[in-house]
Amino acid sequence: MAFITKIKWVVLSVFTLSVASIIIHLSLTKLWTVNIGQYKALPILSEDFASMLGRQGIKNKKLWGSVKSLEALQPNANARSNYSVPKEQGNGFIYAKVSGGFAKIRSSICDLVAISRLLNATLVIPEIQESTRAKGISSKFKSFSYLYNEEQFIAYLKNDVIIAKTLPESLIERRRRNEFPTFKPTSSASSNFYIKEILPKLKKSKVIGLIIANGGALQSILPPSMAEIQRLRCRVSFHALQFRPEIQMLGRRMVHKLRALGQPFLAFNPGLLRETLAYNGCAELFQDVHTELIQHRRAQMIKEGILDEELNVDSHLRRDKGLCPLMPEEVGILLRVMGYPSKTIIYLAGSETFGGQRVLIPLRSMFSNIVDCTSLCSEKELSDLVGPETPLPQNTFQPPPAKSEEELKEEWKRAGPRPRPLPPPPDRPIYRHEKEGWYGWITETPTEPDPSPMDLRMKAHRLLWDALDYIVSLEADVFFPGFNNDGSGWPDFSSLVMGHRLYENAAFRTYRPDRKVIAELFNITRENLYHPKHNWTILVHEHLNKSMTEEGLIRQSLLSKPAMFLSHPLPECSCRIASTKVANRVRGEDSRFLYGDEDQCPKWMQSADKAGSLGKEGVKSEDDGLPDY
Repeated sequence: MAFITKIKWVVLSVFTLSVASIIIHLSLTKLWTVNIGQYKALPILSEDFASMLGRQGIKNKKLWGSVKSLEALQPNANARSNYSVPKEQGNGFIYAKVSGGFAKIRSSICDLVAISRLLNATLVIPEIQESTRAKGISSKFKSFSYLYNEEQFIAYLKNDVIIAKTLPESLIERRRRNEFPTFKPTSSASSNFYIKEILPKLKKSKVIGLIIANGGALQSILPPSMAEIQRLRCRVSFHALQFRPEIQMLGRRMVHKLRALGQPFLAFNPGLLRETLAYNGCAELFQDVHTELIQHRRAQMIKEGILDEELNVDSHLRRDKGLCPLMPEEVGILLRVMGYPSKTIIYLAGSETFGGQRVLIPLRSMFSNIVDCTSLCSEKELSDLVGPETPLPQNTFQPPPAKSEEELKEEWKRAGPRPRPLPPPPDRPIYRHEKEGWYGWITETPTEPDPSPMDLRMKAHRLLWDALDYIVSLEADVFFPGFNNDGSGWPDFSSLVMGHRLYENAAFRTYRPDRKVIAELFNITRENLYHPKHNWTILVHEHLNKSMTEEGLIRQSLLSKPAMFLSHPLPECSCRIASTKVANRVRGEDSRFLYGDEDQCPKWMQSADKAGSLGKEGVKSEDDGLPDY
């Protein structure tokens, strides 16, 4: 009997030790690893967002709250002093043609207004080439008004620049005969170039033309004496350039739908554009024909003199240097490590994502609630935004002419050394995709064909989709760029959004990741990408949290501002509420202030801020007490 009792005690002890061992192992696993999420397909986004997410969204101030250290910065692009109203009798007229995508057009228009002010000239409403080339777009809108509100543009800038809708009748005919000088300035053109080279010709001919294709016509950083020109750029971009009413209404409706879900949302712009990938040599990050498309565009850039590099480069080395975009999979991992739950609403901004839905599969597997403008808008709403368009001509696809037996034999002889590919079966039909579009020309011809009417129309439509994305990205609780500041000097969507958010409310959570640092972090844990160690997650937290504060702004000023002023309009277009001096005033190597040199805000701003802060006293935030991830 005693022997049986001993056995029972032994069994009980072994069982107790086993349970304790399991508990200890689970605790260590939770402590040292972060389970980011299994790589598997999640259910398709439900139409009834509210039922999936619940009306009571989780609001963690450490994920969604404002950056307190930047709350003292306020928007103030008003002219400070010595700023006169333009005179009716100026030096002449400037008319311009602007081409490029959404970001290039917006940046170019801001530079045009600044140049007109600099030369004391009347600016004719610029032509947006992306809309004029697209034959058959809605006749309701002119070139500029296809995207922006003309009346608002003219009225807001009446004290800065005189703007005319068209040239006077006496000059239109002379323009048609090309009797006026036309210039193609670069985005780095200095103010001296316009004053010494352009102004004398403007005074002589009374009209000059500018063709802008590089996303700008005036250098980003101007001398301190031209601070008012910089503030004028801010007034144009952040106030005067308002989208036409239909775009604004639909954009606000989209934001309202997202807010009605009862939880904050994050906007993410992948920045995966063919032009950008080709310029930076990121072709090997993709597969199959997408690599060929990127390399083909890169070869064109080298031939046109845009790029002075080798055609074939190591894309993985480029990524390690921070020159390539973060892939959506990597962004998904970073967001999960930061603590964003799998049901976080992510708005996908950017009308073009090179690689298509395939590159978004990993991100969708981690975050099921990914939406875009097509998810939030009906087909009727989008078609109403486009307006009535004339139908495109019928498809003119013709199968290639049949080749004779002798021609086939000659081709076989010229096919090169064996082993030669087998010819297709004689009776196999020729499919349309083999001879049409990008698949056709990349397999059949060495040169890219001219864009088709549908391609031109889609380019015009992308301006509208980018405008909607811009509105939603500005209103998002958090913005995360997949790519910005590529060194080419071209404006990009993410940089414009980041600069606008910095101007409107610097305390908004805007991540500014250093892609070189992120690449190093991913190289450390490449083998355990979905189960990184705890110390790795701490490094990610530190880097991304610092990127939202003063440290991120200083880096942005060093890297982004020299290429595009609107991506970092500090300190010229902001002021500080706080009466105390800034402890951290940072100068760059060129002695310009990178951070901390903002003017003191006007008294009415100071009093308004005090009233707002008094109203908040004694009110406890619902986020208080919530633990961090």
